[in-house]
Amino acid sequence: MVEVSTSILSLKQGEEAETFLNLEIAKTDYIHIDVMDGKFVQKDTYNKMRENAEYIRRLTNLPLDIHLMVEDIETAINVFEVVEPNIITFHIEACKNEEEVMKNINRIKQAHARVGISVKPNTPVEEIYRYLPYIHMVLIMTVEPGKGGQTLITDMIQKIEKIKKHIDEEKIEVDIEVDGGINLVTAPKVKEAGANILVAGVAILEAVDYKVIIEDLKE
Repeated sequence: MVEVSTSILSLKQGEEAETFLNLEIAKTDYIHIDVMDGKFVQKDTYNKMRENAEYIRRLTNLPLDIHLMVEDIETAINVFEVVEPNIITFHIEACKNEEEVMKNINRIKQAHARVGISVKPNTPVEEIYRYLPYIHMVLIMTVEPGKGGQTLITDMIQKIEKIKKHIDEEKIEVDIEVDGGINLVTAPKVKEAGANILVAGVAILEAVDYKVIIEDLKE
């Protein structure tokens, strides 16, 4: 079963309430919260995404999919655990060593959220193999993290296939989420490669009917 996580990175100011309620009606599976600190990536969305997450939690029952693109992972977990996220994902590249990775994994579990680890396009997917038994989701970035509306890097399809093959061979239950350039053209390719959670922002938020585009992405 393929799920859709709607990124609100390109959300227009002043349309928050209407958008969140319409996404709930359209049955998006998650709202994807892109938390950026201006250090790990150039853009800074930290405070805005915290406000949006708090607003969504007051307004709807939609599960929150928190994607931390930050250097200080521990502080970000502390900030966002109050909105009771369904999943918190951090970047392997933001960790200095294996001890720090495991510390973050355990801290997210203490926050009663599922754990995701993300890799940038240039990071070999093998770097997260050892952590798969301890987490719930792998997030494959199919663009360079930091801004919305980018084109999917086609080489990332092989990366998805590689980790899917490893997960199947090891018989590990781990979701594969993809983020970056997902639309009606690229969705079939990443699903065929093994992804079962699709992050889409512009493709959904600029659509005439959220429900139709979400259903089409899932098919």
